Amino acid sequence: MRIFISTGEVSGDLQGALLIAAVKRQAAGLQLEIVGLGGEKMAQAGATILGNTSGIGSMGLIESLPYILPTLLVQRQAIAYLKQNPPDLVVLIDYMGPNLGIGTFMQKHLPQVPVVYYIAPQEWVWSVSLRNTSRIVNFTDKLLAIFPQEARYFRANGANVSWVGHPLIDRMQSAPSRLEARAKLGIEPEQIAIALLPASRRQELKYLLPVIFQAAQTIQAKLPEVHFWIPLSLEVYRQPIEEAIKRYGLRATVVSEQQKEVFAAADFAITKSGTVNLELALLNVPQVVVYRLNPVTVWIARKILKGSIPFASPTNLVVMKPIVPELLQEQATPENITQAAMELLLNPDRRQQTLADYAQMRRCLGEVGVCDRAAQEILQMLDKVVKDEV
Repeated sequence: MRIFISTGEVSGDLQGALLIAAVKRQAAGLQLEIVGLGGEKMAQAGATILGNTSGIGSMGLIESLPYILPTLLVQRQAIAYLKQNPPDLVVLIDYMGPNLGIGTFMQKHLPQVPVVYYIAPQEWVWSVSLRNTSRIVNFTDKLLAIFPQEARYFRANGANVSWVGHPLIDRMQSAPSRLEARAKLGIEPEQIAIALLPASRRQELKYLLPVIFQAAQTIQAKLPEVHFWIPLSLEVYRQPIEEAIKRYGLRATVVSEQQKEVFAAADFAITKSGTVNLELALLNVPQVVVYRLNPVTVWIARKILKGSIPFASPTNLVVMKPIVPELLQEQATPENITQAAMELLLNPDRRQQTLADYAQMRRCLGEVGVCDRAAQEILQMLDKVVKDEV
């Protein structure tokens, strides 16, 4: 049986790899071939990768322009493969632009092949129109939702939905304790360790890294015992990040394979908006979330598209309340980041409130076994395909 999986960016590659591992665990001797779009983590989990999409991704209108051609090429490559080698099942993970194209192709040309959307685009948060929602609902046979509100939104719009919970609940089970992580990284018990997470996309090196590193510079001046830890999302970002560390005079260590250890060991994090916010929250690390886009993108979104979002960070979106401070666009200044950071680092009441809110958020993410539940749904659909063929 052949499963085709399509995803992009660093977080999609991780979720694809976790899903592949769960499908293989649950497959009980079924011979599976997994092919798709993804990155190194999916390849390590056993997928044949047609196109590496972990570095093809952006947030925003102007920001996406350099990626239009690579995205179209990889989408065309995927569709050409699907024409020649129709799979038994297609799994789409996030990655809205290419996956809308692949899903629409499947609906028109291979309607007999079931399509599962796992981690659907966040239409329930920022949908400007229902057009994309109706496209997703029309070509998707089963939508596996990770957020309760996502499940309610797509069900109300006609999708066949199962809420499985958020896969990070599973992933963080294997995270080390604070003591274990600090021992592994060589961090003394009394030392203040701050995680800096400026970029998983190239645009973020431009828009986020300078303000985050300027804030870190000020924090370092106020707290001389602090040390910064920067886990790389992609190895290609090492050189620009290490150059910036020297430029800003930060006491910082860059690591590539120890992200969970850094998170578990950290007292605090200054981070871009994204899945990483949930990982930090699940490890009880207070954080300030920062995001900036090209000013032209923001102007178009506000003035022409009339778009607005309640929150940017998934940590806040889960419960629809400001658990962690979000400093977006004009608010994302070194001064504001420093002020929010010092408050969370030095005010015990503020810190305790954050931890209590994290506990509430955690209850909304489902029970352990998310990836196995998603895998069971997928294998049940494959089983139905086999029976229909017989």
